[in-house]
Amino acid sequence: MSQKMLDVWQQTLVEKKSELEVCQRLQGLATCMACEKLLACEVREAYVKAVYDSMSKGTGGGFEF
Repeated sequence: MSQKMLDVWQQTLVEKKSELEVCQRLQGLATCMACEKLLACEVREAYVKAVYDSMSKGTGGGFEF
């Protein structure tokens, strides 16, 4: 998807996903699940927040899965 067509929440999500992927590569991991910092990782936490924000467009939200 073109960056021009993305809203601010989608742009943030793309940025945070990229940061997460860089971290995974630097750690030599294919997934965060194998990382010892999984539950305390600021990079992963920022990515998860960006996912929720992109889904709710910043309005908060009660998502039912």
